[in-house]
Amino acid sequence: MSVDIITPILAAAIRSGTPVLYAVMGEILSERSGVMNLGLEGVMLIGAFAGFSATQATGDPAVGIAASFLAGALVTSIHAFLCVTMGANQVVSGLALAMFGEGMSAMLGRNHIGQTIAGIKPFRVPLLGDIPIIGQIFFSHDVMVYASYILVAALCFFIFRTRPGLNLRAVGENPRASDAMGLSVARMRYAYTLAGGGLAGVAGGYLSVVYSQMWVEGMTAGRGWIAVALVIFSIWHPLRGALGCYMFGGVDALQMRMQAAGTSVPAPILLMMPYAMTLAVLVFISIRKRQGILLGAPASLGRPFRREERE
Repeated sequence: MSVDIITPILAAAIRSGTPVLYAVMGEILSERSGVMNLGLEGVMLIGAFAGFSATQATGDPAVGIAASFLAGALVTSIHAFLCVTMGANQVVSGLALAMFGEGMSAMLGRNHIGQTIAGIKPFRVPLLGDIPIIGQIFFSHDVMVYASYILVAALCFFIFRTRPGLNLRAVGENPRASDAMGLSVARMRYAYTLAGGGLAGVAGGYLSVVYSQMWVEGMTAGRGWIAVALVIFSIWHPLRGALGCYMFGGVDALQMRMQAAGTSVPAPILLMMPYAMTLAVLVFISIRKRQGILLGAPASLGRPFRREERE
């Protein structure tokens, strides 16, 4: 394949992987604190509808993105309350949140199906966008893509190079020791779970406000579940998570190009490619993990913490 063919595919991979990236970054924050949120699919759909409706009402895409963050955080607060305060099973609560979000977004959006909005448009970054090949791949997108680059770098620095990041990791690994050090485990888990939900809402908002600029029921198309899988693939590291998102986006972009080119491969097989790739990666990661080569999840992930408990 020539550079003229590969470059547009790689550029499309960045754009297609960006909504998943926001959800993955949010889930890494949440799971690093010890709270697993399997409801990303529902949170993304709520965020997508909130972003679409706010943009439609105000004509301002920035308001739409802000609304998607707030909606994602708000709906995730239900999950945080159940898991952090009530000590509920995080898997069951997350699955319930996913179904709630899917149903609620379908009900609220039934009168908006097919409607369009004026969303965020792409623009080429001065100087950086003029770099051959690199400029087209990385610097010819919209402001939300550029913000995602900053987000990944900021989270890497925050988690691994700052005291609050160390506290976050400590709460996820050993909440009892963190509590003994004077950290409020419940407050931190609430904060990072809500922040993670907000970013998942932004992921949905990106789909409706930037990517498609319209409302379609179920428009996340399983991306929330892909995000959960890619958190495991990343071994809870933002940079590896971003690479996984762009891999998913690349396969997604490739299958769309193949369909447009009129390939003889059946369309359902092409549509399955990004998800099959994610499953293959998870199988590979699981095999390597069983061999003791990879680090595992935060030690207290999925485990409720109560101060009055004694070991």
